Amino acid sequence: MAYNYRFAFFLTVLTALAGISSAALVKEQPLVLKYHNGALLKGNINVNLVWYGKFTPTQRSVIVDFIRSLNSKEATTSAAPSVASWWKTTEKYKGGASTLVIGKQLLLENYPLGKSLKNPNLRALSTKLNGGLRSITVVLTAKDVSVEGFCMNRCGSHGSSVSTSRRAANGEAYVWVGNAETMCPGYCAWPFHQPIYGPQGPPLVAPNGDVGVDGMIINLATLLANTVTNPFKNGYFQGPPTAPLEAVSACTGMFGSGSYPGYAGLVLVDKTTGSSYNARGLAGRKYLLPAMWDPQTSTCKTLV
Repeated sequence: MAYNYRFAFFLTVLTALAGISSAALVKEQPLVLKYHNGALLKGNINVNLVWYGKFTPTQRSVIVDFIRSLNSKEATTSAAPSVASWWKTTEKYKGGASTLVIGKQLLLENYPLGKSLKNPNLRALSTKLNGGLRSITVVLTAKDVSVEGFCMNRCGSHGSSVSTSRRAANGEAYVWVGNAETMCPGYCAWPFHQPIYGPQGPPLVAPNGDVGVDGMIINLATLLANTVTNPFKNGYFQGPPTAPLEAVSACTGMFGSGSYPGYAGLVLVDKTTGSSYNARGLAGRKYLLPAMWDPQTSTCKTLV
């Protein structure tokens, strides 16, 4: 079963456009993601990468550096919050730390399944590296690859290749994220492109100079956090298990303080490039990461 991500943000925008203000609500209810007593992905987890289609070496390094930054102490600086400090919030969920380590990588630049993929194709690609237990296999599709539901109701998804009867402490989880640069940057790479719906303010400048890949980072960050905290549909979530609000998807569209539908919030700006970010990573990288639900405060927590 795969869980899609992104649709909730546009429902929020449409609600805002309908003229429903927070002042009109009787009382804002706290956001609670209930723990459903299932297994989470904790401890050392290998992250295997399947690159489907053509990615430049620079694009691959931006993504790999991000994953390596999640558990790196080197990325922490006094100048700005770090990728590692963002990921540390996942430790507040039951079971302690989830330490992600880059595992195997597979380049499929010749599009062996074509350029139009269905859900079974994603699952098949996720098994190519035989990740096994205690792993997450991430399938990354290039900008010229269309995927079922991509740009219509999702920018990525996560799921598990194990059946219900086999769900245990160590499962076989997978994530898919697509590059939306040419197909739907306003849907899957916002706020680095003007949104499809809602207020049409100027987009933010992508911190790594690549709207498609910087958008993929936002979606990959979302789905990795969602995966470790709800890998088998019985972890932390709100709503129906087939369409859950999870650790980060419950906080979609929030990147800095003061955010609201259509406005990412107050974030940091690089004085040289003018790019927007809120986290530093390895190799001098800068990233824009979404808010994550904090189980200790029951609120969506931004880095800045």
